[in-house]
Amino acid sequence: MTATFQGWGLTYEWSWFIATIAGILLIALPLMLAVAMIIYAERKIWAAIALRRGPNVVGPFGLLQSFADGLKVFLKETIVPTSANKGLFLLAPIISFTVALIVWAVVPFEVGVVLSDINVGLLYILAASSLGVYGIIIAGWASNSKYPFFSALRAAAQMVSYEVSIGFVLICVVLYAGTFNMTQIVLGQQGHVFGILNGYGFNPLLFPMAVVFLISSMAETFRTPFDLTEAESELVAGFQTEYSSMSFALFWLGEYGNVILMCALNAILFWGGFLPPLNIDLLPWFDIPGIIWLFAKMLLFFFIFGWVRATVPRYRYDQLMRLGWKIFLPLSLFFVFAISLWLMLTRYGG
Repeated sequence: MTATFQGWGLTYEWSWFIATIAGILLIALPLMLAVAMIIYAERKIWAAIALRRGPNVVGPFGLLQSFADGLKVFLKETIVPTSANKGLFLLAPIISFTVALIVWAVVPFEVGVVLSDINVGLLYILAASSLGVYGIIIAGWASNSKYPFFSALRAAAQMVSYEVSIGFVLICVVLYAGTFNMTQIVLGQQGHVFGILNGYGFNPLLFPMAVVFLISSMAETFRTPFDLTEAESELVAGFQTEYSSMSFALFWLGEYGNVILMCALNAILFWGGFLPPLNIDLLPWFDIPGIIWLFAKMLLFFFIFGWVRATVPRYRYDQLMRLGWKIFLPLSLFFVFAISLWLMLTRYGG
């Protein structure tokens, strides 16, 4: 894209700047539209599982319901509690929303179709996605209310608990791929299981890690059954209790932006990303653009997220901690050693 603008007579610096802004808008604007539509889709999934209709009034088939809700929230008054720290109170939802966007800079939609194809893309995602919890912690503390503060403490403990196991899962992927570059990780998944299947998830050594990552990604995004930060029976609405209007909506946008991101990471890290499922040239689906395959896999994982939220009851807090520290952490650590041993014996001839 930079070369295109240079062809119009612009200098390299201006071409790079305009191309970067255009790339950011090409990712951010469709993402905002996608957030509105997946909220509608998730409500339809819940309704189907509960044998209800779901949104069906605003627009054809209820497709405009999310936009109507957004307009309603936008027109409401923003109320800041008297005893709250006003600056941090208003900054917290901005942090949650912004962090949900910046991670998409290194997500590859196709070979070469990525805003920043850096060599440490996976490390960038691990670092940037961990920052989202700071918005929740700041919101809980700045509200100067006991229920949001309890929620902030839970969020901090939950993030630490599952970030450790996610880190070990990512180490397993890096060991197999031999790189932190997201595009190369996807391309390294070609031809597993007798050269037929594309995806680390089809590898018996990495399939358990794919399951651990899927469950941990639900915990990282504070989704049911791990939504202890928003347990309405205990904490009213958790860290969002004192929020209203657009400041409340920004938390929702950030949450669903993170959900879409985790669906993309599940597809990219373990299930071939923009590659077709089968590595066979004779099939006509090799003509389908890779971005379509990536979106299809993301939709599948989003359905799983919605399905779990509609059917699985919330964990108790001790169950949440036990799963993270006593099950996922030892399991992921064991597979780091097992995969290292396997690669030393097979790939590196150790």
